[in-house]
Amino acid sequence: MDIGSILLFIAILIFVALFISRPFLKHDAFITTDEEVEYSALLAERDRIINALQELEFDHVLGKIPENIYPSQRSSMLEKGALVLKKIDEYQGSSVSDDIDTRLEAAIESHRADGLALESETIDDEEIEEMIAQRLRARKGKMSGFCSQCGTPYQQSDRFCSKCGQLLN
Repeated sequence: MDIGSILLFIAILIFVALFISRPFLKHDAFITTDEEVEYSALLAERDRIINALQELEFDHVLGKIPENIYPSQRSSMLEKGALVLKKIDEYQGSSVSDDIDTRLEAAIESHRADGLALESETIDDEEIEEMIAQRLRARKGKMSGFCSQCGTPYQQSDRFCSKCGQLLN
């Protein structure tokens, strides 16, 4: 080996060592203050309240929540959301001149827009029942036995038991 190859090898080795040790040298990037932790907790609480409001709305639409209970639950969730938004505004240094309820409703609508795509693809009950019936008819004809180790029924196309992994005959 000549001297040029050795120097090139040492240079590459130093570069790799520096690249690998870079996360250990930048240890100050992971230090967070109490304010950052509290601000992050407030953002998480805001998201939790928005999700809870969406679930409450969905349950109300499905009829799971009685008409007399829904308004009180919704108003209490909106109040909690308004308090969280006020605290977030204090951390951001913003003025609280905007109507908090309006901002919370806008945030709910933005999150709800993501879920509307799923609701637009609804299938009526008869189609779902027909699909289930077809699936059950297809599965009844294909059952060929039970696993010798755990007793789980298996289909003709199965080579291994879906529960225990035993090789099927």
